[in-house]
Amino acid sequence: MTSQVTFDSHVLSVLTTSVALVNRLTGGYFGGAPLEAPQGALQVEATAEALSADGRPRPEVQPSDAEHLAAVAARMRVVFEAAHAGEVDRAATEVNALLLDTHARPQLDGSGDKGWSLHFHAADDTLAHGWAAGCAAGLALALGSDLAGRLGVCAAPQCDRVFVDTSRNTKRRFCSPQCQSRVKAAAHRARQHPTT
Repeated sequence: MTSQVTFDSHVLSVLTTSVALVNRLTGGYFGGAPLEAPQGALQVEATAEALSADGRPRPEVQPSDAEHLAAVAARMRVVFEAAHAGEVDRAATEVNALLLDTHARPQLDGSGDKGWSLHFHAADDTLAHGWAAGCAAGLALALGSDLAGRLGVCAAPQCDRVFVDTSRNTKRRFCSPQCQSRVKAAAHRARQHPTT
């Protein structure tokens, strides 16, 4: 029997932002091609895109914010890779270090008619520090529950982008439909033209 994912909307929003930060600010591979981490103005642009990935308004990002969040994204990549490999202890160690370094602290924030929700902020609520603390807390909430196995890394060749599996059957393997199609097309070609 399968069940629906139980991430609450705020945690899912923060995890979506974490994925976007890792995928947009770290180098590696995407879709079968090398991907360089953006620098300078491109890093600022990528950071603004990542912070609005969940539908939030696009924030004004300073170069120092982008540099700080790029460093946090590199550390969050370690968490995704460790969780994906089943190395939850290693992932938890990195998340605990992120929580300490970002000075994440819980706080109830009111959202008008929607009531109160638990958020995690840094002691100084600048854009970069606030998001770093929130992302660290979101990863901690995922790892500290039965949802740790939902943090993944794309299974397509030459792609290392990360994702959060929100599927019912916990069978997501790819970061995007493009990577899934690329793998299916390669498998189809291999069946049509087997090597002898």
